[in-house]
Amino acid sequence: MLNLRAAVSHVTDPLGSWLLRHGVTANLVTVLGTAGTVTAALWFFPRGSLFWGGVVVTVFVLFDTLDGAVARAAGGGDAFGGVLDSVCDRIADGALFAAIVWWCFGVGSNQPLAVAALICLVSAQVVSYVKARAEAAGLTATAGLVERPERLIIMLLGIGLHGLGVPLAADVALWLLAVLSVVTVVQRMAAVYRSAQARQQGAG
Repeated sequence: MLNLRAAVSHVTDPLGSWLLRHGVTANLVTVLGTAGTVTAALWFFPRGSLFWGGVVVTVFVLFDTLDGAVARAAGGGDAFGGVLDSVCDRIADGALFAAIVWWCFGVGSNQPLAVAALICLVSAQVVSYVKARAEAAGLTATAGLVERPERLIIMLLGIGLHGLGVPLAADVALWLLAVLSVVTVVQRMAAVYRSAQARQQGAG
């Protein structure tokens, strides 16, 4: 994960510097990326346009990653920017999986797959909440098989391939992601428990 982020930074940091020189702030990038992701997901996916929806959403998701680069170019982000970024991520994730659920119940006519998408939606929010709540309590909760980048890659790849006609691509991707997300919730709760026990023993 760290190597992936370092590799991405080599590409995004120059773009972040360019955007900053043209008056674009990190918070503006965050809002625009989220607005684009939400709009694209709710426009394309429920209509059954999965491939092009995946392409457009991917573009906006990649654009949204530039907020960190802009913040670094500006000398570091602020507390509000960090909260805004986390809130916008939750909104974007919710809209993406909600749009897939909408497609499953409508054009896709696949109610079992809607269950998988709902599991992904809820578990994605819980994974992020556990980490935020643990850190607020001074505990550690960084463990887990899938974080947001992995969730988006698996989901968008499966949906996009399904849109190209690959059989069961969406089913495999979403059910796999549902299982991995639930496992991640368990892993993070276990990490919080260990962190809390270690702090209690240290205090004793």
